[in-house]
Amino acid sequence: MEVFGKNDENLHPKMLVPRVWTNPRNFNFDHIGNAMLALFETLSYKGWNVIRDILWARQGPWAVLFIHVYVFIGCMIGLTLFVDVVIANYMENRGTALLTVDQRRWHDLKARLRMAQPLHVPPRPAESSKIRNRLYELTTSRSFKQFYAILVVLNSATLVVPWSVEEEEQRRTLLLIFTSFAGICSFLFTIEILLKSIAFTPHGFWQSRRNRVDLLITCVSIFWLIAHFGISEVALPIVSLPPSQFRRFTYTLGYIIGILRFFTITGRKSTLKMLMLTVLWSMVRSAFIIAAMFLLILFYAYAGVILFGTVRYGQALSKHVNFRSGKQALMVLFRSITGEDWNDIMHDCMRSPPHCYWAPSLSYWQSDCGNYMAAILYFCSFYLIIAYIVLNLLVAVIMENFSLFYSSEEDALLSYADIRNYQQVWNMVDLEQKHSIPVRRVKFLLRLLRGRLEVDLNKDKLLFKHMCHEMERLNNGEDVSFHDILSMLSYRSVDIRKSLQLDELVQREELEYLIEEEVAKQTIRDWLESCLIKNKQLKKQQQETAMGDLLTQIRSTTTTQTCQTKLLLKQPISPKKQIKCDSRKESSPNKKCIEGNSEMLTSSVAKNEEQLNKVAEKVDKRRRSSSIPELVEEAKRFVWGGRLKSLPRINFGRQRQLQSTNTSIKEEGVTGSNKQTDQQFQ
Repeated sequence: MEVFGKNDENLHPKMLVPRVWTNPRNFNFDHIGNAMLALFETLSYKGWNVIRDILWARQGPWAVLFIHVYVFIGCMIGLTLFVDVVIANYMENRGTALLTVDQRRWHDLKARLRMAQPLHVPPRPAESSKIRNRLYELTTSRSFKQFYAILVVLNSATLVVPWSVEEEEQRRTLLLIFTSFAGICSFLFTIEILLKSIAFTPHGFWQSRRNRVDLLITCVSIFWLIAHFGISEVALPIVSLPPSQFRRFTYTLGYIIGILRFFTITGRKSTLKMLMLTVLWSMVRSAFIIAAMFLLILFYAYAGVILFGTVRYGQALSKHVNFRSGKQALMVLFRSITGEDWNDIMHDCMRSPPHCYWAPSLSYWQSDCGNYMAAILYFCSFYLIIAYIVLNLLVAVIMENFSLFYSSEEDALLSYADIRNYQQVWNMVDLEQKHSIPVRRVKFLLRLLRGRLEVDLNKDKLLFKHMCHEMERLNNGEDVSFHDILSMLSYRSVDIRKSLQLDELVQREELEYLIEEEVAKQTIRDWLESCLIKNKQLKKQQQETAMGDLLTQIRSTTTTQTCQTKLLLKQPISPKKQIKCDSRKESSPNKKCIEGNSEMLTSSVAKNEEQLNKVAEKVDKRRRSSSIPELVEEAKRFVWGGRLKSLPRINFGRQRQLQSTNTSIKEEGVTGSNKQTDQQFQ
């Protein structure tokens, strides 16, 4: 066979075919429809370099500017604007696009506070247990955490070599070194679990979710150590598996353990933890979008089976890429989402005679031809909806969550350090780690806070009362949770008129108005009660002073009467003379007269005490009145002198009356006794 340039070293062999005038296979600009289809495919960056090469070959270098300008303006700028429009519409529908800067910060802060949880750090052991104290300091130290973080990275580095039976046959020594090092790392991770269990106690260790995950991976790694280095060498007949199959199982299990161990490093560093939270929270927030996208793909897959299930294979369609079944259709559409040769698949589904078998007597599903218009509508609508709209909605969700976790300290209303400080203080107060504390401990918690959440009792004493009363009012005096106090502190740390939206602002202002009113009433009530208590104490002191003076006078009078009686008893009395003790002139001994006088004095003292007790009871009844109007009226009388003048005036007047009564009784007793003695002498 003669081939042009066969024996010439300067020429390459070539095969000559008849020259025909034909369009490129997948695109042309013969009419507006084909031109728009070609440019729509170019928007996905598919096939634009082929168009460039053909334009260069047929039209010259100046024609290449057309496709380059279109890619720059249409793809780089136009698609970016399209993404911005989709994200802006998403934000408007959620309401976040219409928020001010302060309102957006408050919106992000509430989302961050909802995800904040207690630290689950066990309290420090007692001083008596020295071993646990040392282990607690060791496991909570920074160097200990850094050592195990480096160990996780080194353990993951052993996966650079494939763990398989085939690799063992080729590089047995190298694979043995890597698996042995992974076994040593697993042993060190087991020691870490034991040290933390002793330092934190098993109950305290189990409270942390990260510790639970570490414990699970460590248990699986211990099983892998036994299976890989023990059973596989000694007791293979026990598991009743072929050696190669069991060896493949242990290698696969060790590989999975290394991958899972690598993901545990995200809990050891705050930055990686924030990144992982962004991913997880984005998946949770976009669950409905992902579900809707899956339903849409499922609908398109079954439609593709009906439309293109019998199309013959071509350049893109093959036994791996086709619409012969629903499973294969789903795989093709998931591949098309990423833009992988979706336009080539579309052109294969547009196949028409003479490139396929068709006869007038055959139906569409009996031939292996495609559908030109159906393929264009099917693939263009699918790529437009999924790739340009739904995927951009996912981008909007991820951007929103990224700004949520990675906001700067200046932009955030409460920084990560402030929330961390609150978590540490909560861990100090909630010793039992019940995620709730009694209301009486709220004051102690507020005194321990620092940073933006700090409350200075010397400057903000009234604010401190409002915060405590709000917590008491929240659950009717019962226990308050971690998020209850954190939400209250966040409201108190921002300017609610700038940060809150209208509905939330109205509700918050109503709540604060009620709290201020109740705190004001309680303050007035406490002040009035303190005034009444002081007044009662003053009156009691005056009563005690008056009673002391009265008793002193009674004692002095009784002493003088006793002395006079003793003197009279010592004098001789004539039997002929009798003493008349009363108006009826009944004779009685001198002792009976003296006892009568003393009984009169004690009865008068008892009456005085009863009258004083009645006055005290009236004052107590007035003090027990708790209604605000009565207390206010009493406060007015107290301030303007009515109450201050009336109570002591009545008190002193009554005391003077009692003193005058007692004095008159004493004088009557003394004069009566003197008259009796005079009569006796007479």
